[in-house]
Amino acid sequence: MTEYGSVVLTLSNVLLPPEKLYPNPTPSTTEGLPWDVEYDLRLIGCELIQTACLLLKLPQTAVATGQVLFHRYFYFSSFVRRPMEIMAMACTNLAAKIEENARRVRDIINVFHHIKQVRSGSLIQPLLIDQVYIDRKNEVIKAERRLLKELGFCVYVKHPHKVIAMYLKILEKEREKDFVQTS
Repeated sequence: MTEYGSVVLTLSNVLLPPEKLYPNPTPSTTEGLPWDVEYDLRLIGCELIQTACLLLKLPQTAVATGQVLFHRYFYFSSFVRRPMEIMAMACTNLAAKIEENARRVRDIINVFHHIKQVRSGSLIQPLLIDQVYIDRKNEVIKAERRLLKELGFCVYVKHPHKVIAMYLKILEKEREKDFVQTS
């Protein structure tokens, strides 16, 4: 018998098994990377994805999907072995496709290049289409394939936004902008 009057949340259907979750060692910490450095890399990667998606005019669901993919990947692979920035680009590219807002790899590389120049305070110059660019593009494409393979092509992310919107509508609070934004 199914009861519809309550919500039951369990950890029985999560994608990551309990042994992969913190405080258990991640692949990066197993290879000697201190946890605080890994935490900072995760934070920077998510900030890059957030900023890139904003500049690419992607919806917030694409941002959240990219960040979830980024975290999932690095619970299976190490920051020591994989460049964080390339994986952030690959996660952004894949998230845009998943959320049906695909962007060209060239656009993603250009946006990340721009973000890097702004953050370093250097003179903003366009990215030249040379061998360096071609190599970077190939790295991003390979990283996206690696991401898909490592996650077993299980890249669907169920976001809470739709559920929250439904509850706000039921509670007749969908017109209260501050409350909606906080939610």
